[in-house]
Amino acid sequence: MLINSVDNNEGGFTLIELLIVVAIIGIISAIAYPSYQGYVERGIRADTMTEMQNIASTIESRKLAQGRYSNDLLTGLGGDYPADKALYEVTFSPNPLTSQWEISAKPKSGSRMVGDGTLTLNHQGLKCRDSTCGTGSEWR
Repeated sequence: MLINSVDNNEGGFTLIELLIVVAIIGIISAIAYPSYQGYVERGIRADTMTEMQNIASTIESRKLAQGRYSNDLLTGLGGDYPADKALYEVTFSPNPLTSQWEISAKPKSGSRMVGDGTLTLNHQGLKCRDSTCGTGSEWR
């Protein structure tokens, strides 16, 4: 009588090997997630800055067409940005609008951008992020 012996040496992973892989993935995720969040916030800030520069261009082109500064130039500009998420509130000063205008984007309370600081852009192209001002990379 012949007895077939079956080898129980099947290929597979042990529980310890799987736990090590899960731990490695967890460590990588813990490092990568905050970097990703910072990347997303920088992207949102860049979009807001671009929108503020577009608004400034619109104000100046409307002023050229109208011949003077007034609050009529602000029609359809400002308010919550972006419209679908409302992360910043875009406002203008002074009221009524003069040639010394300033655009401000203040993070909305409760939004992910709340610690980002207020972004401003004035008629001279001076950019500020809270108290840091200049005409270069102050918005970064």
